[in-house]
Order: sequence, then C-alpha cells, then structure tokens
Amino acid sequence: MWLWIILGVAAGAVLIAFLIAFICFCRVFYSPKRKLPGPDEYETLQGEIYEVFREAMIDWVKTARALPHEDVEIKSFDGLTLRGKYYEHHKGAIVEILFHGYGGYSERDLSGGIERCFALGRNVLLVDQRGAGRSDGHVVTFGINERRDCLAWINFVINKFGADVKIIITGVSMGAATVMMAAGEQELPDNVVCVLADCGYSTAREIIKKVIREMHLPANLLYPFVKLGARVFGRFDLEETTPLEAVKKSRVPIIFIHGDTDAFVPCDMSRELFRACAAPKKFKVIKGAGHGLAYPIDKEEYLAALADFQRECGF
Repeated sequence: MWLWIILGVAAGAVLIAFLIAFICFCRVFYSPKRKLPGPDEYETLQGEIYEVFREAMIDWVKTARALPHEDVEIKSFDGLTLRGKYYEHHKGAIVEILFHGYGGYSERDLSGGIERCFALGRNVLLVDQRGAGRSDGHVVTFGINERRDCLAWINFVINKFGADVKIIITGVSMGAATVMMAAGEQELPDNVVCVLADCGYSTAREIIKKVIREMHLPANLLYPFVKLGARVFGRFDLEETTPLEAVKKSRVPIIFIHGDTDAFVPCDMSRELFRACAAPKKFKVIKGAGHGLAYPIDKEEYLAALADFQRECGF
C-alpha cells in the first residue's frame, strides 16, 4: 500500500517537472512561424528606445529590398533549409556574414548592416537564423546549434567565391553569441579574419536567469527546468558551450561593441568577454546606446572603431 503511494507521488512529481520543463521550452525556445511583412509593409523593433529610429529602420528595409541581391540557401547539419540574401559592393571584397538576435529576423534587424558594410567596402550576406524569417525550424538554441549553422554559411561563402575569400562573421545579441561560439570551433576556416560581437551575452544561463528575475520569478529554481526543457523537447544541451568559453579558445581577432545604456544585455557582459578573449581584441563602448542601437546612435564612432581594428589586424 505505502509502496504504491510513494510510487504515485514520485510519478506525479516527475510529471509536474516535465510539465514545467515543457512550459519553459515553449516560452523560451519554441519559435512559431510568423507572417512576414508584405511588399508594402515594414516591421521595426518595438519599444520606446527604438521609436526615434523607426523611420531610419524603414528606410534601411526599403533600401535592402530595392538593392540588387541574390537569394541564397543552405542545408543545416540537421536538415533545415536556411536562407539569406547576398548584396555585392564589389567583386573580390571581404564578405561580412551578419546574424540577427533572439526573436528577430534579418530584414528587420540587419538591413542597416548593408549601409555599414558598404561604407567599409564590404560585401554582405544577411542570414535568417534557424526558426526565424524565411529559414526553416521551430527551435531557437541561443547559439548552440546556430554556431554550426554559422560554420555552414562560412563554407557556403568559400565554395561560392573561392578559397582566397576573406570573411568577417558579425552578430547582434544572440547573433553575437552565435559568431563568438563559432570562433571557438577548431574547424573554423582560416578565411575568417575577424569577428564582430555587438551587444553579446557571456552565457545563455546568465542572460536567461536575468530575464527570469526581471519577471519576478525565482531564477535559481526555474533555470534547471529551462535547461531540462531544452534537452528533452529541444534536443540540445543549453550549456554545451558558451561565448565566454569560446573566446578563450579563439584565434581570430574579435571586436566587442556594446552600448553603455543597454538594459537587456548588460555592457559588463562584453567587458567580461573582452577580458577573457585570448585573440587580438578591441572593445568599443558606444555612449547612450541601448540594446542593438550602437550603430544608429553613433555611426561615425562605430565605423571608425571597425576601420581602426581592420588596420590594426592587417586584413
């Protein structure tokens, strides 16, 4: 009798744990397909800090749609079709591959990157990460699987433009985590000459726990369920690697850029990453810039920092 009661209680506890893990998975990692804007529609980042840049962001999207470009796609290691758009400044130029952040997609978040890359004489590949934009998938992995996608995009560029092509990998927020973790992989091709990490987080664990605390929930209690949800329902290990560990192994120069008023990913995370980085490095703080707004807040300083680092590294 008591044995059946104990077994019943244990089974109930397991079911509750898996239910909480499933809810966490749906809230944190599951990405339902969203309807993208039509030809005469424009989506911009939402929030008070972005409102002042709304018209500029719309202009960037209009420019991106109007410029000559090539739609490209690859297959991920796990069979997803990932899509992007290639914009050429001039033949033979460095190709910069840009990765957007959590909950975003390339047209909305990265169209301004075309202006910035062209100002530096670079060709541009804007990528929709898995589970976003026009790419397949429904699970966002905070850079864990996305770093493998980044390596696949790098190989795509090499195959398309030849063994001598030079590549920069750039990411904003979760995209920064993606490129930093790719930079720590042994199989990273030598064609990659630089990494640009804009407002990236140090570890998925710390940024997720920060968001949980801001929801007035117990972060230390809930985080194990988030990790369990990733493992069971997303089929990935959220702590397989971290940007912080990856930059310690990187042999590629990394420039870290962060706004000092970033309320989502604290600027101190980039400071921590910069201190840990073993490769040639530079850290640029953009004053008055909120999350993802370093370039529109101060284009001149942003471009100067990139140009200086390029000269310093000799690529």
